[in-house]
Amino acid sequence: MNFVKLQATGNDFILVDARSLQRDWSLLARAMCQRHFGVGADGLLLILPSEVADLRLRMFNPDGSEAEACGNGLRCFAKSVMESGLVSSDEFRVETMAGTRAVRTRTEKGVQVAMGTPTFDPDAIPIIVEHQDTPAAATVFDRTITVDDRELEVHALSMGNPHAIYLADQPVADFPLAHVGPLVEHHRIFPNRVNFEIANIIDRHEIRARVWERGAGETLSCGSGACAIVVVSIVKGLCQSPVDILLPGGTLTVDWDGAGEVLLSGPAEIVFRGEWSD
Repeated sequence: MNFVKLQATGNDFILVDARSLQRDWSLLARAMCQRHFGVGADGLLLILPSEVADLRLRMFNPDGSEAEACGNGLRCFAKSVMESGLVSSDEFRVETMAGTRAVRTRTEKGVQVAMGTPTFDPDAIPIIVEHQDTPAAATVFDRTITVDDRELEVHALSMGNPHAIYLADQPVADFPLAHVGPLVEHHRIFPNRVNFEIANIIDRHEIRARVWERGAGETLSCGSGACAIVVVSIVKGLCQSPVDILLPGGTLTVDWDGAGEVLLSGPAEIVFRGEWSD
């Protein structure tokens, strides 16, 4: 089985053209994503046919779970299918579990993808709330959770997948993400688990962040997480579009008008091609 290895600001993926293949993709993701016994990646991407878009994307985490949305994965997917000739235009549409997404593969800042409109509906995130009669944004923002005797004020939303944002005073580099991240991911108020982002707002157009991804652990970058951080920061009046998110793997740019779809831009590149023997 042939595959392509790609990376986008250090968020790396294995891409397989699965249009004529049948596999246990969850099992394969666990095997291929292992960094010592497999190829090594933050996720497995599948190219599939679509009846509603040019192509369909499925994405599996290293633990075998399937992700609804993946911004960097979508940008890597777009880069590969464009260069391989599977699409004829540098602007096309991709079907995902979170909906159909528009893609532009040639922009000033690399590949740009539309990530959909954020939602603060507790059921859509999902998040367990105690006071159903309060406005949704007030309910899912400014939620204080306790993890290992540490109180964190987090802001929840969905970018097609669930996110909890912590705007920290301490430098993100000093935050014990490896310890706190899994505790937040599995916190009782997030029934489907959650992606956890910690961020320092530098100014109105720049934020530094780290990410703990559901099903993957800490990664060098997360596209949907970058979008979620910017949405929270704009809603709270702390930032103004466009915003650069400085992640350990590089910089992503997020544009949002405060109401419509969030646009994510950044580099994506093919690392190598290989063959998986199964």
